[in-house]
Amino acid sequence: MIKVGTVNIDTSHPHAFAQIFLAGSRARYTAIYNDSFRTDKEVDSFINKYGLEKRWYDLYEMAKNVDIAFIQGCDWDRHLELAEPFIKAGKPVFIDKPFVGTLADCQKALELSKRGAVLLGSSAMRYTYEHQEILAKPVSERGEIVHITVTVGMDEFNYAIHAIASILGFFRNVKAQSVSFIGKNSVAGSECSSYYVRLNNGITADYHICTPGWQPSTMTVITTKTTFAIKIDSSKVYEAMLNEVLNYMEGKENNLATVEELCDATKLMLCGKQSEKYGKPVSPDELTDEHYFDGAAFEKFYEAQQRK
Repeated sequence: MIKVGTVNIDTSHPHAFAQIFLAGSRARYTAIYNDSFRTDKEVDSFINKYGLEKRWYDLYEMAKNVDIAFIQGCDWDRHLELAEPFIKAGKPVFIDKPFVGTLADCQKALELSKRGAVLLGSSAMRYTYEHQEILAKPVSERGEIVHITVTVGMDEFNYAIHAIASILGFFRNVKAQSVSFIGKNSVAGSECSSYYVRLNNGITADYHICTPGWQPSTMTVITTKTTFAIKIDSSKVYEAMLNEVLNYMEGKENNLATVEELCDATKLMLCGKQSEKYGKPVSPDELTDEHYFDGAAFEKFYEAQQRK
């Protein structure tokens, strides 16, 4: 049984993951650390509901007593900081989405990986059963991918990163050449922002972020032979991703993204926002440290939404 320690239970993910673990026999949340906005009452409720063994107040001590850490706070600016005690203990770390939100953290994550840190993640939309089903078809049947269109809702980064993960989930070691802001439309208080992506393998994609409400995640995959129009089954996305993580932990074949691929998703979204600002295509090479998504600000916004 894989012993999982969770760090900060800000979002709905820890609850959803715990339920999936309890439905099987491969892993359990056994430990928790919390220094975010969730109250002691909420932490105690989580412990009792899912049968955790202990609440820890020292991450270095917690790291000695788990097999893997799940960093699940919604301030992505703290993700690597909170992962550090587990990295030093030689433990794998799963970082929930978004992986990181700045170029500096991308570089830090890459350096940690080069020194042997195992960083896993991040968006479940990269690993869906729908992706697996399409990719399992022989190329002679499904054709070569030409273009991908994805839609997602809620916000500009925390949830919208799912759109990028959906695109990149079809490829390995593929990078964005450029991202172009297409335009924005507003109807009855809802906005939809659209972006066009050119990948270095010649394939193109576009993603559409509709705010402020939730939207189902959809994909349209155009190939040289046919078109797949898919509404992703949101009830199974976490299961599909956690299977990949547990496969890694058990030494089995898995399809987890590399740290470089996880960072590329952040860079791609940064390019989209800069293209929107400057009105021209933007490549990852043009990004600077001035371009970032603010994790601390999002945490304050998210907490306020939760307390309404």
